[in-house]
Amino acid sequence: MTKKKGNNWTAYYDSDTNRYFAEIIYTSREGREQYNYEITRAVFDQLATFSDDVDNERLIREEKMTYSFENTMYGTLGPERTVWDEEANEAMHECVKKSEDRKEGKKK
Repeated sequence: MTKKKGNNWTAYYDSDTNRYFAEIIYTSREGREQYNYEITRAVFDQLATFSDDVDNERLIREEKMTYSFENTMYGTLGPERTVWDEEANEAMHECVKKSEDRKEGKKK
């Protein structure tokens, strides 16, 4: 499991499935937005090489979105939750869980 992280984004590589994922999350007192993507290896390899996180986010946003959640005090920009690719979204959740489990295992 490999993980890269910026201010508002986190990218994961799941070696068990050979798949790459990324999430962008914005949280403020106005609300919360989350966008999940299935990304390519080429994009994953480029992440964290830019000096500005906006460039990392721009690169992620060019990939295949699998899920979005938008709920702000200004109203939603669409359905509060939208899943475009259920299988990819579930695979990403499993990948994140494995990453967190391994992290906790190292702390014990």
